[in-house]
Amino acid sequence: MHSSTTAATSPTHSSAMASMTSILLRCSLLVLLLVQSTHSSVTPQPKDAIAEEHKQPHPSSSSTYVVLTNHLAKPSKFDTLERWYASMVGKNSNRIRHTYSTVMHGFAVRLTDGEAQRMATVPGVSRVYKDRVYHTQTTRSPWFMGLHDDFGAWPDAEFGDGVIIGFVDTGIWPERASFNDAGLSPVRSTWRGKCVDAPGFNASLCNNKLVGAKSFVAFSSPRDIVGHGTHVASTAAGSEVSSADLFKFAGGRASGVARMARIAMYKACNRGCLTSDVVAAIDAAVSDGVDLISMSLASRPEPFYDDLLAVATFGAERRGVFVVLAGGNQGPEASVISNVAPWMTTVGAATTDRVFPATLWLGNGVVLAGQSLYNIPFSQGAGMVPLVGSSCGSDDLTPDKVMGKVVVCSDGAGASAGFYVQRAGGAGMVSADGTERFWDSVMAQPFNLPGLLLSSTGAKKLDDYMTAVAYPVASFAFTCDTVTGENRAPMVAGFSSRGPNPIAPEILKPDVIAPGVNILAAWSGAASPSRSDKDPRRVEYNIISGTSMACPHVAGAAALIKKRHGGWTPAMIRSVLMTTAGPLDKDGRDIVDSGSAVGAANMGATPLTAGAGLVLPRLAMDPGLVYDAGTQDYVDFLCTLNYTVEQMRQFVPELTKCERTIPGGVANLNYPSFVVVFDGRTSVRTVTRTVTKVLARPESYNVTVAAPDDVKVTVTPATLELKRPKEKMSYTVEFRAMAGAKVRPAGTWDFGHIAWENREHRVRSPVAFKWDN
Repeated sequence: MHSSTTAATSPTHSSAMASMTSILLRCSLLVLLLVQSTHSSVTPQPKDAIAEEHKQPHPSSSSTYVVLTNHLAKPSKFDTLERWYASMVGKNSNRIRHTYSTVMHGFAVRLTDGEAQRMATVPGVSRVYKDRVYHTQTTRSPWFMGLHDDFGAWPDAEFGDGVIIGFVDTGIWPERASFNDAGLSPVRSTWRGKCVDAPGFNASLCNNKLVGAKSFVAFSSPRDIVGHGTHVASTAAGSEVSSADLFKFAGGRASGVARMARIAMYKACNRGCLTSDVVAAIDAAVSDGVDLISMSLASRPEPFYDDLLAVATFGAERRGVFVVLAGGNQGPEASVISNVAPWMTTVGAATTDRVFPATLWLGNGVVLAGQSLYNIPFSQGAGMVPLVGSSCGSDDLTPDKVMGKVVVCSDGAGASAGFYVQRAGGAGMVSADGTERFWDSVMAQPFNLPGLLLSSTGAKKLDDYMTAVAYPVASFAFTCDTVTGENRAPMVAGFSSRGPNPIAPEILKPDVIAPGVNILAAWSGAASPSRSDKDPRRVEYNIISGTSMACPHVAGAAALIKKRHGGWTPAMIRSVLMTTAGPLDKDGRDIVDSGSAVGAANMGATPLTAGAGLVLPRLAMDPGLVYDAGTQDYVDFLCTLNYTVEQMRQFVPELTKCERTIPGGVANLNYPSFVVVFDGRTSVRTVTRTVTKVLARPESYNVTVAAPDDVKVTVTPATLELKRPKEKMSYTVEFRAMAGAKVRPAGTWDFGHIAWENREHRVRSPVAFKWDN
């Protein structure tokens, strides 16, 4: 349950083009809000030592220190940790700034250096740390993806300078600092786009950063009144901003992934997106001369000939425009992925290493961790309050039911419901993100009253407690901090739509994952942070989540690649994003799927949820080999799907008949991933791929393979020797299900990979095996 408008289901499909123009594509304005809290990780030292993050002279005046405690050592005479902490500080307990009760136990307090030395000797105190200045990267995700100011992809690609990204979205709020053009040269002379005057939008607001703005929504200017378009544009290509935050959460430096790329906004959406508007926007963007298009929108998948978005993006690909789209927010159910054509780059959402903890203390002593952007600190010592369950519909939130109580919403209500809870006299609210198994992947939302979101795991514990006692009570604890680097990341978000591909099962989707949970970026001045009409607050930056947020991260990465390798085809760019993606988390472990069922032993993310892995622009700059494909390959792909001439002409009007199909079926499309189906008729599947060398010097590659124990994989040749630039070489892969293999139920999936490696490069492709016996 994320506070996003869900992708609309399309009307019953028809192959007639005319009937499609009225289909409403619900933008995945996939807004799953999340906050974060800062807390340092340090190496253990002797009990009486003070760990200093910076060696510098101590001022004689007081400073902030973090006191780490062993909460199990709390003397029994104190009924709460907060009272114990207050006793340590004595008469100066008002100097306590925060208390920590989730990822660690302790408190932050103003102390002189001498007081801190004495605090380190107090029984129950584990360590005392002098506070340090954190330079939090607000849109932290570019740094989490491995981008650095001084080396690697950013300087190598000149931060994407001059590349033009077209956004098909809700418009833009041009006055935001993220769209400042300081230091940017004029847009290239071949650019045909422009900013269009409209009521409430002056074309003079555009500059060398915002180089185009048009609206395709009736009676609407390019100005963003929703917030979504402003957010995604600044995520992909926002200029560097030295200080940005939301209610002091996630404060610090902000930058788009390609901070010197240019933005052209094509408004085709408000709350939803009409297909007719979207197609017009794509058409204009390609005509204007954009280098790539980013679209954070999704709808129910349809056969490609019934999907005008597929048709329009096919046309963009024919003209060399790279297109990246959100995969949708319908997870964790299987086979709900949207935007699955092979000429689309489809993106799933993942977490970063930043969270915004808040806690709920239950009357039975259980402490539940969640996330919140409620920005008034207070501790559990504030006292227990009765809990009451509610559907959190406006009719159910009446004063006689909720006055003075913490409302537990049963339907996953978000921050917008808080205004109804407050109106009825509620003391706070708790909701559950039913798609997320782990608390550090839930959405942080900007509650107007004490409130937090729990994971499905936490929600079950809360439900068990409320069922077991007649008068359930609880208390909140909010530190209003931003914790970075402590949590396991990336994890695939439970809401992120996943495969298998419902339209072409032998094309693996999503292609990659990128940061999409709790992303801070620029926001519209016309929209509240909760997106509730009852919310009077206005902010310059907002923290939201969804595959809508993941998509522009990949658009920004593609812009960096385009700047470095201007002659590459869209398929080559997709290839390097996939074959250099990271299948492991920041600590070298398998990426976890937060959509896995509570209690399930297998928590690992598979290629059906994570695709090839997390996009890593640094590696994508120098891939070694690429898998290329072009218009004719996609025509052959559609012909292999047995589309009629009439259906084919939607993509290729000049086509008179299908001249050829792909030998061996659609699994042999030259795609950077593999799907192998054992259907009971054969135990052997053979596929072919062709790689293109992109380095000037000669190279040799050896193959490595990972597969289920009872599948034998033979790659021929096992070594590739490539000498000339742009040289192509093909290889075949035989997948053989061994005799005596364990019997698997129909629909079972297993996974592996094929990688071409040398001392400098690793070109890795995920493999998904399906048993359809």
